Amino acid sequence: MKILVTGGAGFIGSNFVRYILREHPGYKVVNLDKLTYAGNLENLKEVEGNPDYTFVQGDILDAKLVLELLEGRHPATDHRPLTTIINFAAESHVDRSIEDPASFVKTNVLGTQILLDAARKAWATQRAAPAGHRFIQVSTDEVYGSLGATGYFTEETSLAPNSPYSASKTGADLMVRAYHETFGFPGIITRCSNNYGPYHFPEKLIPLIITNALEGKPLPVYGDGQNVRDWLHVEDHCSGIDAVLYKGKTGEVYNIGGNNEWKNIDIVNLICDILDSRLSPPQSFRSLITFVKDRPGHDRRYAIDSSKIKKELGWTPKYTFEEGLKETIDWFLENREWWQGIKSGEYLKYYEKNYIKR
Repeated sequence: MKILVTGGAGFIGSNFVRYILREHPGYKVVNLDKLTYAGNLENLKEVEGNPDYTFVQGDILDAKLVLELLEGRHPATDHRPLTTIINFAAESHVDRSIEDPASFVKTNVLGTQILLDAARKAWATQRAAPAGHRFIQVSTDEVYGSLGATGYFTEETSLAPNSPYSASKTGADLMVRAYHETFGFPGIITRCSNNYGPYHFPEKLIPLIITNALEGKPLPVYGDGQNVRDWLHVEDHCSGIDAVLYKGKTGEVYNIGGNNEWKNIDIVNLICDILDSRLSPPQSFRSLITFVKDRPGHDRRYAIDSSKIKKELGWTPKYTFEEGLKETIDWFLENREWWQGIKSGEYLKYYEKNYIKR
């Protein structure tokens, strides 16, 4: 299999690149990433010398480059067409989308449409059977909006995005659906719950709390901290995408969730308690918890029903949340240079603007 992974230097994308090269020796992977603030080639150090892996710095908005890659005209492909696209490339932080909605629409909606159009052109000229082509759109449960105190998002739940980020992902999903319905395009959509794990960029809740605690900085919690999220270890997410790649039906949507609902404040407290047990500080890390003004359009609860992918494709998550969180905390303890380098640069300015001055 010859795969184009877009956004493969980001958190989930880089974990997937490592996963697919480990689990499927001989697969050829081309990673196309623009290397914006959240893209980091340090995430892929361990696969740099793998003969089955190639990195290309570029933008999914560059239609010419994307088409060259898919048709096998780019040197990175060894002149062999790419028959599979897994689209991780996206602007993904809700707070940033509130500040700059236009960049989210451009990358997430227009970028996806350019990928779809290039794939449609490239694959129409190839002799491989249609079953050998796949376009997997990696999306989010945020497209469904907010749940009440009970119930779960299913693949049939109406789309009701509440932030510019989730609206842009909804637009991208609908483009994939439209290409399937209009052109018979082999698109599949996956929607995951909140991911966590190694290489998680420290603007999201779990890595932000871990790294801030280790730096002795405030641990910001939006509003009353009662917002609920369903948490999925990134390795389980990767195995879910792998199941869809092999067994998923084109035109379908598959929810991938961890069945781990937690209130934000409970996660922050748990992280503090684990760090307390690891480091035995003179004062509990809980003393650093700081409640900050809630962000606009903050969804109250997400929870995914993953029964479809479990029943139809045989996928199940392997990690318990407690096990995965401890492993994640240990990874951040052991890889301080990685996250300290990130937080000392562009992200630090963003953090200071949005949290420290509140």
